[in-house]
Parts: sequence; C-alpha cells; structure tokens
Amino acid sequence: MALRIHDSVVRGEIDNRVKGRVCGKLWLNGLAEPVALELEGNACPDLAGCLLHFKNPAQTFAMPKKPRFDPLQCGRIGNLSASQKVRVFTIPESEAFAMLDRGEKPPERTANALYLEWFSDANGRVLLESTDYELTITPPEWRLSPAEEKQRTKDAEAGWTGFVGQLDAALEKQKRGQKDPEAEWDEHDYEKLMKESDARTDKYLELQEKYGDSDEAEAKIAQAMGWARELTAEEAEEENRRVEEINRACEAVLDEPESEPDPLTEGKDWIRTEDGDIRHPLQHRCFESAMKLWHECDELGLEDSAADDLHEFVLEFQTTGVKLAGALEGLAQGRDPCDASFTVAYLKRALDHLHKSQAALAAVALKQLLPAETITRARQELFAIREGILLLMDEFRGRK
Repeated sequence: MALRIHDSVVRGEIDNRVKGRVCGKLWLNGLAEPVALELEGNACPDLAGCLLHFKNPAQTFAMPKKPRFDPLQCGRIGNLSASQKVRVFTIPESEAFAMLDRGEKPPERTANALYLEWFSDANGRVLLESTDYELTITPPEWRLSPAEEKQRTKDAEAGWTGFVGQLDAALEKQKRGQKDPEAEWDEHDYEKLMKESDARTDKYLELQEKYGDSDEAEAKIAQAMGWARELTAEEAEEENRRVEEINRACEAVLDEPESEPDPLTEGKDWIRTEDGDIRHPLQHRCFESAMKLWHECDELGLEDSAADDLHEFVLEFQTTGVKLAGALEGLAQGRDPCDASFTVAYLKRALDHLHKSQAALAAVALKQLLPAETITRARQELFAIREGILLLMDEFRGRK
C-alpha cells in the first residue's frame, strides 16, 4: 500500500532547479532529523525548474514506526505538482459526511492541491497530498520543452507501472498453490485464499485512489485488475445466466422473514444486546471491551497521543472484534457455518490481531502510558478473549 504522509509533515522543500534531478527535505512529526529526498526525473511543468517551500499549518501527527520510513528517500519521481485539481467540501467535513449519510450531496468546489508522489527504493509509493499547505515557489530557472514533458510523463508512468507490478507480484505469490474449488479444503487452504483476497483488495484500493471514480477511471481499474477481457459469446451467456441466478437468490433472501436464532443456544452462540441486536457473546465482549478502553483513553486525554504503541493496542483490539464478527455472525444468527475450516481460518485472523494488541499493550505498560489498573484489566481481558477464540477453534475443528 502507498505510504501517505501528509498528516505528519511539518514543513518541507522540493528543489528541481537541476534538470533530471529532484532533491529536497521533509521535516516530519516524530522524526528527530529531516528526511532527505534524492529522486531521478523532473517535476510537473508548474514546479519544473523551481524551488518549492511548503508548510503545514494544521495539527500534525507522529509518523508510524511501522513501516520504517527511510531517512534517505532515493528513487524515481511520480507526479510532483502544486496545482493538482481536486474536489473539496465547502462546509465542515462533519456536516458533509452527515449529508452523505442521508443520501444528500454536499456542496463542493475545485481546489489546487499540492501533490507529491514518488517511488522510493525503500518504501515503495509515497504520497503527500493536501489543499491546506502554505506554499512558496521561486520563479523557474528553466522550463520543460515539449519533448522533456513527454519524457517526464513517461517516467511518472514507468514508476506507477513498476509499483503496480509489485502489487501484481504480491497477488501472484498468494495465488500459487491454490486448490481446485471442487476439492476438499482445510483451514490452511482458506488462509491462503484470504491472503489472496487481501492482496487483491490492496491493489484495487491503490488503483481507485490513483484514478478516482469516474467512468474513465472505472475502465482503467477494470483493465488493471484483469476484468476488461472481451468475453466470448458462450462466456457472456453464462455470465448473464449467473447474474440472473444471483439476483433471484438475493430477491428470495430479501423476501424471507428475518430468522430468529435457536432459543436453546442463547448465551452460548448468541445474545441480544441492549439495542436489540444479535451477536455472538465473544464478539460482543471484545467489541464492548475495546470501545470501553478507547473511551477511557479519550477521557485521559490520550486520544491524540503520539504513542504508536497505544494507538496500535486499541486499533488491534478493535480489529479483533471486527474479525470475530466476520467469523461468528452466522453462528449467532442461527445459520450453520458454510464450512468449519473456513470459520477456523477466520478465527485465526482474529487471533493474529489479538496477539498484536497484546504485544502493543506490553509496550504501553513498559512506557506507563496508561494507569496500572487499566493495564491489568486490559491484559486480563485480552487473555480471556484469546482463550475463548482457542476454544472455538477447537470446537469447529471437531466438526470437520
């Protein structure tokens, strides 16, 4: 995934006064020394031949420790421009998102954005994009000729193509060794499938961020994802038949009355929350515990703390609950799991995030970022949820 750093930038400079070379410095929250840039290629015409200084007037956040951001960013240019056209809301974001939730279209305007993209040897695609930075640009010492602009475009496209190639390689790595769908699958086969799905999602999100959501963008994304191949007449007919079957099945499901879980399994496979929702007890416990800790951090004034370990502890705890919901929702609703091995594989993903939360909590305790009683309670809760996950994994393994 691209590394987006605009929220951590305090100030910076980009210098393209020497043709074919872009250098600069970035002062980032959380890093003691500025990061140096040494990139091959030229900036876009509005910055080519210029020295750019920029400053972030907004609140900044510390750079994450993982992945490590190399202090010397060597590589190739992408698009480096101070006049990237973007759409921005003309009302506060909270109001705009509230309108979107109501199905309304918030007012927008076109704005110029600072858009700095490069392809780092150490960190892959790095992106800085903002409409809020304060910019100072010197007059150009030279300008791109038409041939040089054509070459600059090719260089930027080559960097992007190389980055997409890395995403494709990651996807192909996960696809190797996949079983025939008709064969019997175990939990390890489903784990491979989930990792492939993760890699495919990473690629799709990068393409969507790069190209946007226009009709032209959708065509580019489909091409890059391998969805744009021309179907034969037989394939098109089969695809239409399959879509019609899916539509009929979805309509049938929507027409069915909502099923009630088995009363005999209440307390074991499901509970009803105060809001009337049905959840698996372990998933509900994890969700409630993570939210309680998040609110406690907020009340202690730690929500915007620069401590990466604290952020990771809460985030991984919350993610554990999300993965448990994916694994156990069907069981809570009274539906038989589609495959016991699939459920075990999904529970393993939840367990992986819980282990990351435990590791981060150990670091939080070492740095005394939370009160001792909070750390003790959180540690006990994580261990209890871990035991619950392991018991469920053993139960589903017994169903095979």
